[in-house]
Amino acid sequence: MASGNSGVEAATNEVIAQAQNKMLFWVYAVVSILCLITFRSVKAVLCIIIPLGLTSVLCQALMSYLGIGVKVATLPVIALGVGIGVDYGIYIYSRLESFLKQGMSLEEAYYSTLKITGKAVTFTGVTLAIGVGTWIFSPLKFQADMGILLTFMFVWNMIGAIWLLPALARLLLGSKAKGRNISSATPAASV
Repeated sequence: MASGNSGVEAATNEVIAQAQNKMLFWVYAVVSILCLITFRSVKAVLCIIIPLGLTSVLCQALMSYLGIGVKVATLPVIALGVGIGVDYGIYIYSRLESFLKQGMSLEEAYYSTLKITGKAVTFTGVTLAIGVGTWIFSPLKFQADMGILLTFMFVWNMIGAIWLLPALARLLLGSKAKGRNISSATPAASV
């Protein structure tokens, strides 16, 4: 057993490593429950949560690759990434769902979603990534590490919401997402 500051730091890091999985469980549980209340669909929750989970796993892999340990200071990063990333997913899914309810095919709904909400999500994701990306050049190691991790999470959450979420919607919603096809509209309806 170590004593002094190094002993306290080692003990703190052990507790943090154990608390990490518990924290992630609760973050994802709360986000999932709130999405379930909002959309009233397990499939919608999966469409929103799976890209977030993939980004969290990739972020932990990046932390391991870069030798960034889980510490008191780094523990909230994944939770912050999930909090920002769920916004992207909710924006994209809610707009996609509204277009599907109007009878559009998934392809039409996705195109319309990208024209409206996709621009906002991309702008927000890129702006946040550039903002925290400047931290990478900080002489403080902690700030540089946070810049790398947050930039990575903001960009990958954006990509997941724009590309992976609609693919999951196609997979999970299947025939429900097909809606009406413009090319099969009757001549009377198109007049």
